[in-house]
Amino acid sequence: MKKLFILFSIIGFFSCQAQLSPQSKKVTSKFFPEIELKINTPAFQKKKGYTSYKELIAFLSLQMDNYPDLSSLKYIGTSQKGKQIPMLVLSNHESKDDKVKVWIQGGLHGNEMASTESVLYLIDQLLNNKKYAHLLDRLDVAFVPMANIDGYEKQDRYAANGLDLNRDQTKLNIHESVFLKQAFSNYNAEVALDIHEYKPYRKDFAQFSTFGISSIYDAMFLYSGNLNVPKSLRDYTKERFVAAAQKVLDENQISHHEYISTRKYLGDIHFNQGSENSRSSATSYALTNCISSLIEIRGVGLGRTSFKRRVNSSFLIAITYLETAYDHLEEVKKELSDAEKSRGDAAVKTKKHIFKDIIQTIDLDKNQKISLEVTIHDALQLTPTLERKRPTAYIILKEELEAIKKLGVLGLDIEFLETDKEVEVESYLVVDYKKAQVKYEGVRIQTVRTEIQNLKMVFPKGSAVVYLDQSKANLAIEVLEPEVRNGFISFNVIKAQGLARLPIYRYLKTDPI
Repeated sequence: MKKLFILFSIIGFFSCQAQLSPQSKKVTSKFFPEIELKINTPAFQKKKGYTSYKELIAFLSLQMDNYPDLSSLKYIGTSQKGKQIPMLVLSNHESKDDKVKVWIQGGLHGNEMASTESVLYLIDQLLNNKKYAHLLDRLDVAFVPMANIDGYEKQDRYAANGLDLNRDQTKLNIHESVFLKQAFSNYNAEVALDIHEYKPYRKDFAQFSTFGISSIYDAMFLYSGNLNVPKSLRDYTKERFVAAAQKVLDENQISHHEYISTRKYLGDIHFNQGSENSRSSATSYALTNCISSLIEIRGVGLGRTSFKRRVNSSFLIAITYLETAYDHLEEVKKELSDAEKSRGDAAVKTKKHIFKDIIQTIDLDKNQKISLEVTIHDALQLTPTLERKRPTAYIILKEELEAIKKLGVLGLDIEFLETDKEVEVESYLVVDYKKAQVKYEGVRIQTVRTEIQNLKMVFPKGSAVVYLDQSKANLAIEVLEPEVRNGFISFNVIKAQGLARLPIYRYLKTDPI
């Protein structure tokens, strides 16, 4: 108990100390030695601290001044405290080649400092290292280095209102989320990377071994197993992009794994693996018909310990994704085109495959790598428990203004009925309704169970129609099917309490309405 108390005290003390680290020098030197590398970004021009917002803008403006033909800088919105959110786009406009559009984002969580720094390092290398100059002949790359400016400035995970930007990708209730999502939708990315850091010292880890454990993986890959993302796209993301990056990490002796995080299950500690939730970026981006990954680098809470190593780990992954897109441009285009034509059933509810597996960790008492058998709940191996036939379109009653507006921000094309029209549809009858007593991310979650009823009804002029023959259509399934955990019903975008029938309808005929 004394050892556990000491470990918890270290973790608790560190959470308030931005420049200190709970990691011993012997752990650092054995498992995460710093590398010799010149990095020309603001944080590495000083001995303490990180790139400030002022330094960020100066750095981006300098790239604009030095490379006016390759770079363009614009501001996509403001933070809650009024700071403008910059987006830098790099493109060789003289190239006549077809292009792959890439989106790279950092700093969505404000306490993941190597995230922002690695995006700046990538910008610097693309513009100033001749080794990578050719990539812009076939790629357009949009960078948002500091997505959560208010959180970053106080080294806090959350936005100024205390909410998590990476739990807001579908409900869009946070000020910054709307600007970020609108910019992403407008850009129409074909490849997307969201760079993060994760906490290697967790309270749950104190229950393993004699004095607790720490995560050993320099990098973890989070990509979607969501069944509304076509299987071909899920497989291609893993087998072409993730595999290439993992190979490069192996060559550079950087340890890696699929993303895993702890959860409590009937009193025991289990591990979640992979992504299925569209409330976060890895799956939200993938549902827009995009090759998407969220990269987690071992770093939260470590201050500047192994800071170059962390930045370089992110860089190696990101530059490999760019090189992969460059080398396989035609293949990427074909895979995305094929995925867009996929017309699978709507996966409304799913369950994860549960199994035992071995992970590697650091035993803090012995300062040794050990193998640990754990229980994995795998979102990369999902089984549907509720499916529905994919509709031709969804119809939303015109009174649901907030939902219709958010569909547009998510990048979905919306048509509006020009006259009243009688249409045969499927409707959702609410047979069970619950509302959580405790808020999750500012919302009391609604849970409904519905039954489908066929009917013919007159939809008034102005009703919104979302056809599912568009590239981002799978995101419509995710937000409009009522039982989906991260949809508009769940997050109260559409109020369901007291309703017998929901204001969303499914149109199944093949002819346009």
